[in-house]
Amino acid sequence: MTLRYSVDPDITVATTIASSFYRDEAAYAHARERVFARSWQWIGDAADVAEPGSLSPRTMLAGCLDEPLLLARDAAGTLRCMSNVCTHRANLLVGEPCRAEQIRCRYHSRRFDLAGRMTFMPEFAEARNFPSASDHLPQVPFGLFGSQVFAAVEPAAPLDAFLGDIRERLGWMPLDEFRHDPSRDRDFEIDAHWALYVENYLEGLHIPFIHPALNQVLDYHQYSYELHRHANLQLALARDGEMAFELPPQSPDHGKRVAAYYYWVFPNLMLNFYPWGLSLNLVQPLGVARTRIAFRAYVWDASKLDAGAGSGLDQVEMEDEEAVEAVQRGVRSRWYHHGRYSPTKEQGVHHFHRLLCEFMAHEP
Repeated sequence: MTLRYSVDPDITVATTIASSFYRDEAAYAHARERVFARSWQWIGDAADVAEPGSLSPRTMLAGCLDEPLLLARDAAGTLRCMSNVCTHRANLLVGEPCRAEQIRCRYHSRRFDLAGRMTFMPEFAEARNFPSASDHLPQVPFGLFGSQVFAAVEPAAPLDAFLGDIRERLGWMPLDEFRHDPSRDRDFEIDAHWALYVENYLEGLHIPFIHPALNQVLDYHQYSYELHRHANLQLALARDGEMAFELPPQSPDHGKRVAAYYYWVFPNLMLNFYPWGLSLNLVQPLGVARTRIAFRAYVWDASKLDAGAGSGLDQVEMEDEEAVEAVQRGVRSRWYHHGRYSPTKEQGVHHFHRLLCEFMAHEP
């Protein structure tokens, strides 16, 4: 089946992606393979695999791709990402973070070294052409952004094509020094299509209308957008007297009172940088009308927590969820097919829809 969608590249005349995209089970399944399997997915931070001999199981996009992965750092210090599935009978290999000299399957005792090479298998002496390359653990494309780990099934482009513009803009930040604060982690589930949640994030047009507290600390009239190949930025400036970054001279934004860098990475990741650190939001599709959003906090300067745009995030989330669930009910209407874009405030949504159309049209 080929499902094609189109959005005019000229935002001043374009209409939004067809409403059938949010309702169709076939489109949802199509996106799973064409969008999510071909993009880079965040799989957590590397804190628990910092030492040689460390193993850490991960899941790539739980509820959607559901791919069992394993981060392994060998004795020489090389970090790898590989399948966490035994090549014998598909048993899951590692159940929790641990230290080990080898990987041993508890089902039939097949063993692998920390580079993923099969080293031992009982009762296979009479098997012909064994072992072969298929008996080793498949290596999975992966990369790092600071201490954050990204992996992909079959990426459409290198990781730097998705994150390179962010590295360049925020290169002055000591991302490796950001520390996870589990007390600030949250997980929310909503009755809405994942793309509707992303669209809501990608525009500031709604801020004065549904986020009154946030609107008091941001200078809405100076809110701006920058589009990159596979990511975009909403640059939020602070009102006078409100919390802002202390930007060094090497920052391209030196001299501006930046309240927040709201970065979105196609298709489902938000990297929200505040003076206190990073709020990372992963959008996890669970079905055509069900979505989980995982919030993870990485603190840089604890003295700046709970001030400015980076405060009251739970309240902002509740306001967003109410709006997105209302839109989900609306896109089911027989009389709604598509809308128009604000050329000044919805460039990010238009960018997202254009990328969706591009990836959905991809022929394997």
